[in-house]
Amino acid sequence: MDVVIREIQAADKAQWRTLWNGYNQFYASTVSEAITEKTWQRMLDERSSIYGRVAVVNGDVQGFAHIVLHEGTWVIAPICYLEDLFVAPETRGRGLARKLIQSLVDEGKAEGWSRLYWHTRESNPARKLYDQFTDVEDFVLYRMNL
Repeated sequence: MDVVIREIQAADKAQWRTLWNGYNQFYASTVSEAITEKTWQRMLDERSSIYGRVAVVNGDVQGFAHIVLHEGTWVIAPICYLEDLFVAPETRGRGLARKLIQSLVDEGKAEGWSRLYWHTRESNPARKLYDQFTDVEDFVLYRMNL
């Protein structure tokens, strides 16, 4: 299996969109077309702090990682938030999510990021993989939609 992890490209849109729809279905969420399109455009905009990485298997986009680089009050170097991670159901178990995360770890070390973090649902089966990268913290997430 030939796997390449790379930045998202304009030509990936149709395959990304299929995965994006699957991701939102997995989380039982609905994202409007306007937000979906804005997310796509931000990932292609060099001035945006939102970036997309894809896992390409034999020429087909089979997974993605959406990240946000941001500043922090406790560090000088950028912080990377892995906001979305998804692999096509038919290619799960082949190490694509691991490769996507590891590529961010490697990029972060090379670029001098201070840390990489993400959150997920407590019941997400992917936690078996996440636990291999780092320990879970004891922080509780509070979210207020405005």
